[in-house]
Amino acid sequence: MLKHDRTIIHVEVKDTHEHFYFGSAAAMFEDSRMRDLLKIKYQTFRTKRVAPDKPYENEHIIVRKGNLNTIDHALMNYVLRDPNVPGNVTIGAVGRGW
Repeated sequence: MLKHDRTIIHVEVKDTHEHFYFGSAAAMFEDSRMRDLLKIKYQTFRTKRVAPDKPYENEHIIVRKGNLNTIDHALMNYVLRDPNVPGNVTIGAVGRGW
């Protein structure tokens, strides 16, 4: 029931060893500190084709791209609550009110 449909951008700042996480490259460029550390424009960064096996690195940061494992909460709620599913145990709603 895992989905792999969410991209995550992981930025490691070399000198401070800080780690930042973004949902997209565009979101990363909204952060003024990241723009200053990247030292390139958004369109130029897009041409770098960052992939899970191909990080982007300069003298200040390392940018890695990966997938965030998520659960389909709608499906989990159905499976956990459906009395017609053999072996079903109701443990409450998943993902609500968190």
